[in-house]
Amino acid sequence: MTNMRALIGGSGAPRLVEVPVPQAGPGQVRIKVAAAGVNPFDLAVAAGALADYGVARRLDSYGLGFDVAGTVDQVGAGAGFRVGEEVIGLAARLELPVKAQAEYVVLDAGAVARAPREVTAVAAATIPLNALTAWQALDRAGAGPGRTLLVTGAAGAVGGYLVELAVLRGARVVAAAGSGDEEFVRGLGAEWFVARGEDLANAVRARVPGGVDAAVDAAVLGLAALDAVRDAGAFVVLTAGVAPAGLRGIDVATVFFRADAAQLDEVVRLVEAGRLTLRVADTYPLEKAADAHARLAAGGVRGRLVLVP
Repeated sequence: MTNMRALIGGSGAPRLVEVPVPQAGPGQVRIKVAAAGVNPFDLAVAAGALADYGVARRLDSYGLGFDVAGTVDQVGAGAGFRVGEEVIGLAARLELPVKAQAEYVVLDAGAVARAPREVTAVAAATIPLNALTAWQALDRAGAGPGRTLLVTGAAGAVGGYLVELAVLRGARVVAAAGSGDEEFVRGLGAEWFVARGEDLANAVRARVPGGVDAAVDAAVLGLAALDAVRDAGAFVVLTAGVAPAGLRGIDVATVFFRADAAQLDEVVRLVEAGRLTLRVADTYPLEKAADAHARLAAGGVRGRLVLVP
């Protein structure tokens, strides 16, 4: 097999093209893709928004897809994996011409981890970007034992991981989400709940006098969420969110996901122990990627949409 199908973006909608099968170099593995998650950031890449990140190359030739689950079928020197191993990985580099939404993808070994046992490839493909984003955001927010944390967008794919991982770290979580999501986010471990549409800062402060120690703003609410944080607390915006000014001595940071095999291994162990909830909303074949993008863009999706080659 010399050619394969892959999805590219940059001009609006995802396009399925035929490209050469990539080859693994030193320290890399090639993965035969079994499933690839669809994330909001894929919509930005497909629309050509990489220009916002200082990318000057042609905007119609970017590979789509960051999450992958599949089987190693080629190993470069020193990569440390074996052909036939089931793995998950994160294609975090923005400018690659082919990423995870393809029949094969090549990743650095440091972006790959063993797939969780007794979990389908479709479910496993929902893990890397969302769980690593949550993990790294919680590190930056200083979420730990006894600390109070506000999570906005708590019922979303990243938000759910934020709640569960924060609780596992010993933090006490205020979850902000739609009114119909209260039972779900409390089931993830949230101690308090604030419904969308409430005055967020005052509602949080009514539950946590003085404000929370930190917030991770997955819903990108900006100042409304910042106002729920105590003086000299911490505030984290995810990926492409516009960060508010660090008022009242609040440490404001933006976290953009990065590949980290050691963190991904830890997440896999938590999944295998039944401590993290994997949510698949639906699956689509590669040729129906535009339908998946449209559905995600319309909003209201709970869990992840997954493409299957």
